Formats: sequence, structure tokens, C-alpha cells
Amino acid sequence: MKRKIFTLIFILSAAAIYGLEATDFGFAGYKPHLEAKQVANEYVLTWPRLSYLSYYEIEVLSCFPENDTKAASPSQRITKYRTWSNQWTVNQSFPYRTYWRVSAQGLFAHPLGRYSESLSLTEVTGSTAEDFLHIKPQATSHYPPYSPAPARPMLTWTSVAGAVYYEIEMLSRPPENPNDILPSQQRVFSSREVFTNGYNADFSTLQADNLLWRVRALDYHGNPIGVFSDASQISINPALEQVLKPVITASLNEKGTAQLLYPVYSWIPISGAVDYEVELLSQPPENPNGVEPSAYRIWSKQVVGFDCYDDLPRNNPGIYYWRVLGLDKQGNPVGVYSDAVPFTVDVSKGHYAATFGDSITHGGGAVSYSPADWEYSFQTYLNFPVVNLGKSGDTSETMAARFDHDVLPYKPRFLLIMGGTNSLRGGTPAADVIHDLTVIRDKCLANGIRPILMTLPPINPSAIDRVFQEETMPNWQEEFATVNHFIRQQRYFIDLNPYFTNSDGELPDYYAIDGLHPDIEGKKLMAQLINAHWSRVTR
Repeated sequence: MKRKIFTLIFILSAAAIYGLEATDFGFAGYKPHLEAKQVANEYVLTWPRLSYLSYYEIEVLSCFPENDTKAASPSQRITKYRTWSNQWTVNQSFPYRTYWRVSAQGLFAHPLGRYSESLSLTEVTGSTAEDFLHIKPQATSHYPPYSPAPARPMLTWTSVAGAVYYEIEMLSRPPENPNDILPSQQRVFSSREVFTNGYNADFSTLQADNLLWRVRALDYHGNPIGVFSDASQISINPALEQVLKPVITASLNEKGTAQLLYPVYSWIPISGAVDYEVELLSQPPENPNGVEPSAYRIWSKQVVGFDCYDDLPRNNPGIYYWRVLGLDKQGNPVGVYSDAVPFTVDVSKGHYAATFGDSITHGGGAVSYSPADWEYSFQTYLNFPVVNLGKSGDTSETMAARFDHDVLPYKPRFLLIMGGTNSLRGGTPAADVIHDLTVIRDKCLANGIRPILMTLPPINPSAIDRVFQEETMPNWQEEFATVNHFIRQQRYFIDLNPYFTNSDGELPDYYAIDGLHPDIEGKKLMAQLINAHWSRVTR
């Protein structure tokens, strides 16, 4: 009898609660007040608790929502979270261009009241136009009078996110406009030929023993990103022995970043060098900081600039070493080889998941950054381990051709596939790209790999032409749409395209300044969309 009474009471109580939530009785006026603050490298969202037993749903949106009474559409919502707490911690792997809001949900999953006002991460960080001007590089090399530099010292500083290049200036005395965006009247030398966060200055022609230097970041159009750094004193002693060698900047295998099947080697150039020779070694060199090739050399390549893309896949397990030497116009050494830097190849790291595609997968962006710059790789922001099997310049045809050699040694359970952008913009018909993707998909299934195809983000032909001087086929949008329709018919896919498309159907500048390769914000968005759908495509 008691059990029946208890059951009846439970049913009546549940019905009353259901009716209360379904009719929104007493909650119609409720709207959480969402606040946020930055704590170290995270953002903490908070809101008052509702005086009713409820949980909270947090929506992450790609655009400002249309209203506060219903959930956003799937094409606007990046992901959502649920919690019983009245706070939520967001890490910096989310792009700034996201909107966050919260709502209370009843025990029967009925929304209680309305959604909070949306909050953008730019509001949390205070990244207004005025605050943005106070971004400045910080010098990381110092040459005070008690520790002077030789005639051609290496000047280095912290990198500025999104900087395409830098302007460095030497000053005869402290600037009259510290931390400004304008050049100083005290300038005695300047250069904008600086595409890394370092510069090998040549003071042999400047008649001064004590100068100052400062640097600022510039965007693609030459506009300042922030202000000049603090002016740093640099004391010069020409009598000091000069050892010129490139400074390595590539961070392969660093900070848990994804292993690159096709490594990219990068460095700070040295004064007087016009070319560079990169060599890959099987062991540490027997002649460190020399000028002769090592006996352990297994590959080498001469390039111009400050980075080098390996031509061959490095999937033989082991520890490799690489270094770089500057060369003059006649091919003679300028200085000595850089220090040799190791990196590890471990195919077991790809047993769970791998990414497979062209340069968008390989990494890089903002014109000057390569896959060696881990901030410009979407794999950096994923919630699960992967190896990066991308290769810059790939077409869908070359992806299919290298599948056996490049993918099968890793035996991944899951393979994230995105390819065809280079093919389509170059005039390859969508039908051919679909054929290549089908070949890749079927190869996966034949080898026990789950293929997870991702739709192609749009491109921006005018930006591509501006940066690369390359034309795009006029019908690219129709061809992209055809391939993306095929991808959406697959059993396992992740739809990236809608989140990167502006009102003209193109890729906006704020996601990719070159019209093709998503920059940091774009790579973060790619990763968060993959994270949001990962449990669905892997279960």
C-alpha cells in the first residue's frame, strides 16, 4: 500500500513539475545575466542561479543570435554545453569571434525563461580598437654596456599574432614618441624586410657604438598591428668575435603539437646570406657549427627565405636532426651551420586519429606562417591526439595517390579528410574530385579506417590573386557546392563550410587574409567544430 501511495505521489509530482515547466509558469520573465572575466589564460563565465532546480545550457555561436527566446539554428551553433553549476570556464582554444549565451533548463529539458544576452570573447579581453593599439612586441635579446654585441648581432622579440611582417628601426637616441605607431625622428636606419620575429642587424656601417632599436608588427597592407616596442639599448663592440649562424624557430614536436609527416624547417635569416641549405641528419652532426656537410646527412635542399618544406614523408620511426647554413650569391658559406635540432617520428602516435589533406590541413596562414608555427594548425586546438598527414600543394588526385604510402603506416582508427580546394580552384571538375575522395574513402574502409570527410570552406578569389597572383576558375562556387553536397551524403562527415561563408559566399578576410588558408581564428574555429562533432562521428 505504501509503495502504491509513494508511486502515486511521485507521478503526481512529476506531472505537476512537467506542467509547470511546459507552461513556463513563473519563469517567463527570467533571463540570466551573463558576466565574464579573464583569469590567466582562461575566461570564466558566471550567472546567478535560478531559485528552482535546473541545469544550464551554454550555447557557442558563430554570429549574434536573432532572438533570446529559442535555441540557435544548427548553422549558427558551433557547440553547446550543459552544467549544474552557475559558471563555465572557457580556454583560449576558442576563437574570439564567437558569441556565448546561457539559459536555464528544467528537469524535463524545457527552457525556463529566455536566453541571456550574448557575450563575445572580445568583450572579455577588452580587445577594442583603442586597446588593440597597445599591443607591442617585447625584446628577448639584450646587449647592455656590460655585455655588448658584435658588429652583426641577432635581435629577437616576441611574435605578434597575425603579423605578416615587421618594421625595425635603429635610433641614435630615445624616441620622442615611445610606443607610438609612427616612425621616430631619431631613426638612423629601418627595414621592413623582416618576416620572422628576429633580425640579424649589421652595425658595421653605422658610426655609433651605442644605439637603440625597436620594432612593430604590420598587417598585409602595411598597417600597424599595435605599437612600436619599448626602445632597447644595444651596445656594440666591433672587436668581439663574430659567429654568424641562423637561429632555429621551428618547434617540431614542441608543446604536444601534432607530428608532421612532411616537416617544415624555419629559422631567422642572417645578414649577407641570399640562399640557405637545410640538411637532415640521422644522428647529431660530428662537426657542429661547421660549414661542411655532415657524414650523417640523409637529405638536403637549398631554398630562399626563412623556411623549407621537406619533399619527403618522414614516417620511418626514430630521432632526426636538422640544421641550416647561409650561402652567398656564389654558393659560399656565410657564417656556419645553425645548431642541430632534433625531432621524433613515432608512428604509434597516429594509431588513434590522423588528419589528411592539403595546405589547409598541413598548416600555416597569414601569408608568412608555415606549418612549423603551431598556432596556425587546427590540430593544436583539438581535444584528442592526432598526427598531421597534410601536404601543402596537394590536389585530391595526389592525395589519393599517396594514401597507401603516407596513411597506412600509421593505421589510424579515424582519418579526418579534407581535400579538393586546389583542384577545384585550378579548374578540375567536381566529378573528378568526387572520384578521388571516393577512392580515399574506399581505401580507408578496406583498411579498417573510419573516413570522416569535412566539407570545403569557401575561398576568396580576389584575396588569392592579391597575395599569390593566381586566378581562380569563375565557376568555383558551383563546383565547391557539388563536392560539398557529395560529402554531406557520407555516413561520417563534419560540415565546416557554413561557418566560414560570408553573405557573398566567400571566405572573409578576418578568417584568412590570403583568401585560402585560415589564420589563427579560422584554425581555432575549425578545431572547435571538429571537437563538437567528434563523439557523433566516432561512436
